[in-house]
Amino acid sequence: MISGSILVSVGISAGFLLALGLILSALLIIAEKKIMNYGTCCIDINEGERKLEVPGGGTLLSALGENNIFIPSACGGRGTCAYCKVQVTEGAGMVGPVEEPHLDSEERKNQVRLSCQVKVRKDVKIHVPKELLSVRKYKGKLLSKKPLTYDIVELRIELLELQTIDFVAGKYVQLESEEYNGNDRVMRAYSISSPPSDKGHIELIIRKVPSGICTTWIFEHLREGQEVVLSGPYGKFHLSDTDAEIIFIAGGSGMAPIWGMLRDMKEKGKMRKATYFFGALTQKDLFFVDELAKLQEEVPSFKFVPALSNEPAGSDWKGERGLITDVVARYMPDCSKNEGYLCGSPGMINACIKVLTKAGMTEDHIFYDKFA
Repeated sequence: MISGSILVSVGISAGFLLALGLILSALLIIAEKKIMNYGTCCIDINEGERKLEVPGGGTLLSALGENNIFIPSACGGRGTCAYCKVQVTEGAGMVGPVEEPHLDSEERKNQVRLSCQVKVRKDVKIHVPKELLSVRKYKGKLLSKKPLTYDIVELRIELLELQTIDFVAGKYVQLESEEYNGNDRVMRAYSISSPPSDKGHIELIIRKVPSGICTTWIFEHLREGQEVVLSGPYGKFHLSDTDAEIIFIAGGSGMAPIWGMLRDMKEKGKMRKATYFFGALTQKDLFFVDELAKLQEEVPSFKFVPALSNEPAGSDWKGERGLITDVVARYMPDCSKNEGYLCGSPGMINACIKVLTKAGMTEDHIFYDKFA
């Protein structure tokens, strides 16, 4: 039998411990809030060219975006695309494990960081390329969504509110998806395929990525007449100011910037000697073949070479067969005086670089746009 005094003692002990636990929890919450409250921080851009007062605690990428400074990012701030690099001279903190694989020794020496991984917890000083300070956000209306193949569409977007966009052929924009089926808004990078002369419109060539949040929205939810949001222009991919003969290599949606470059050269009457090697699996993966064939007829200095790597042997295809790298090697045994412009996956681009350098092209004459 337990005496009353023991019961009282046990009750007091249990109540005391419960109260103590609640007090400690409350103190921890208060301490955590104090730790997380970084107050207002200053982001100094380009040694005082612009100064932003922002709430502390968020990422540098988001803080800049909220103040209409749009740093490119194709992965939604997850640190996988490495597009959002900026030089942070003060206030960045230590390089984290997400950043490490994306920063080489020269970049670390120059204090380059992924802005999506840098937390603004105190005053920060950064350097941003001048061209990024002129990037703008645009509202547009989708005029057409034209299927080019079973998994590639062409979007034509009209810019609203009397907006126009100035860009050099080869640049890209970031298109923002809307929320759907529980997916948040995301922004993805797509090369501009329209010529720079058409300042009131943007054309994009987009391939559907399996399970891709943005491309699924584009293919299954985006409708003609719908308003869209995009920002740009971004990128450093563009034609050099030389007369060197050009070798273009791209397949699928990688045609986008090249199609813009070709149309721009033709419009300006500055069509350099060029060969475009378009790699595809089968005939159902080809598009704009008639348009490029017509350009070849109109411009004697241009040659279009489509090649199929997986076309059935008994088909009616009369063109080149095999991997596009092998076709390039056959057509261009000496590339020492050429320039190369490549667009596509990292694997495709790396393979093409090997072929071109083996044929005598120096790496400083090879320009590319790698898809993230």
